Amino acid sequence: MADRGCCKKPFKKAIVGGAFDRFHKGHRVLIDTAIRLADNVLIGLADGPLLAAKAYKEKIMSYKERKELISEYLERKKIHFKIIRIIEPIGPAGTDEEADVIIVSPETYERALMINEERTLNGLKELFIVAVPTIVAEDGKPLKSHRIRAGEIDSEGCIARK
Repeated sequence: MADRGCCKKPFKKAIVGGAFDRFHKGHRVLIDTAIRLADNVLIGLADGPLLAAKAYKEKIMSYKERKELISEYLERKKIHFKIIRIIEPIGPAGTDEEADVIIVSPETYERALMINEERTLNGLKELFIVAVPTIVAEDGKPLKSHRIRAGEIDSEGCIARK
């Protein structure tokens, strides 16, 4: 890591990507990690073809709704951020010259490796990869948006009471 001085964050710009449907505890952990580590955060918000294979895709919130929820959360954190629509797996992470760290879940770690390969091809420095642990729901299974869409759990991972 470059020397950024005393009491400064270790990175200039963090990238976080995903669908961020049913904005939940796991999403907050990803974003909060980015906020703790970097001065700026770029969110690649998945849309279109990136949502096609998702379970219960017909229940995914609109791009606009998802963007608004993330924006509201980040505005409360008082961090410089930008949210952009991505429709292919690498998005701006493969070309953003200012980005120096990517925050991923264990499931998306391989994608970060692909992104770094793309960055190398583009003559850019590889991103430092930070993988946050999977957040588990009350039932011990991973907290996932599709489980919320299915009505199994809520956004905090609590079992849905019928």
